[in-house]
Amino acid sequence: MRQSKEQFRRFLLQKGLKSTRQREIVLDAFLRSSTHLSTEDLYQKVRRRHPNIGYATVHRTLKLFTECGLAEERNFGDGQIRYEWTGDKSHHDHLVCISCGVISEFEDSRIEQLQRDIAARHGFVMTSHRHDLYGLCAKCQEEKVRKGC
Repeated sequence: MRQSKEQFRRFLLQKGLKSTRQREIVLDAFLRSSTHLSTEDLYQKVRRRHPNIGYATVHRTLKLFTECGLAEERNFGDGQIRYEWTGDKSHHDHLVCISCGVISEFEDSRIEQLQRDIAARHGFVMTSHRHDLYGLCAKCQEEKVRKGC
């Protein structure tokens, strides 16, 4: 986390931007979170302890995180951009519940190898990929059964 803070400070300095207390607060809240946050999600977290920080500040700061490589934008098809910390995470894929919106991360070396094999068979050089699976989480499946749907 400390390395991420230094990376952000260096980035701001290179861009001729100030490292403000508000940006530091937004960064701390973002780095402490273990979920995929929308601007609204992060704003609500920050606002609880720092009501003087506005939505626009949070939004602009998230864009700066993306620009400097601390975060990646994710779109899971619900019309909302979420941000994911790129920190010490290895490559992973996502399971997205279409009912409650929970997003779970998973890794599977067999899937990764299969994707590389498919690309190679087609003479394709893969530089990156996303693998998001959509469906119902166990909790929502149980709820659906309970309701008789």
